[in-house]
Amino acid sequence: MIDLHYWPTPNGHKVTMFLEEAGLPYTIHTVNIGTGEQFRPDFLKIAPNNRMPAIVDHAPGDGGAPVSVFESGAILLYLADKTGQFLSRDLRERVMQTQWLMWQMGGLGPMAGQNHHFNRYAPEQIPYAQKRYIDETNRLYGVLDRQLAGRPFVGGEAYSIADMAIYPWIVPYKAQSQDLDSFPHVKRWFEAVGARPATLRAYARGEEIRPADTPMTEEQKKILFGQTARTGTAD
Repeated sequence: MIDLHYWPTPNGHKVTMFLEEAGLPYTIHTVNIGTGEQFRPDFLKIAPNNRMPAIVDHAPGDGGAPVSVFESGAILLYLADKTGQFLSRDLRERVMQTQWLMWQMGGLGPMAGQNHHFNRYAPEQIPYAQKRYIDETNRLYGVLDRQLAGRPFVGGEAYSIADMAIYPWIVPYKAQSQDLDSFPHVKRWFEAVGARPATLRAYARGEEIRPADTPMTEEQKKILFGQTARTGTAD
């Protein structure tokens, strides 16, 4: 059994997508990041960066004590190794899938996240920052579109953890001021991944917990965006 510490964000959706695809039994433990539950001492024991998702695997492959994993990319790699699924054993295909996972973790996720922040949540409009992150998100969509030309999935012929990592960050493309019609290969791939039964089940789990159109309150913004090293919470 996998304990999944989760809130329905792009990074949270990555893990439910994998678990639903693999058919692994799991229990969701909600971490409401808008009310500060990510700072609970019991959660920090498994996720010291006070970010979700995180998992605890009570049946690790070595038969030993439970294994906890934080950071969504690390979780996907762990689950792929555990199940032998969605990460190729072929050297070259595995490298392709892994490097696109890292592209999402180091590029698309952070840049789209800043896009969301300055265009949806920031208390003041900063045109330079808004344009900077819209443009960088657009550049990254172009990179992804070129990668998907002539192949069904990001890492090649097989659906993989790279696709699971990237898809949730494309879901809010309208909020990122992007037009999928400008990226036909991304659009074709996006529609295919979104139609997978496991993807539909994963997003349905998120909707049960927090509907996607739920607005964020000012107090929630303070908790999410006011964290410092000094306090470990919001000032």
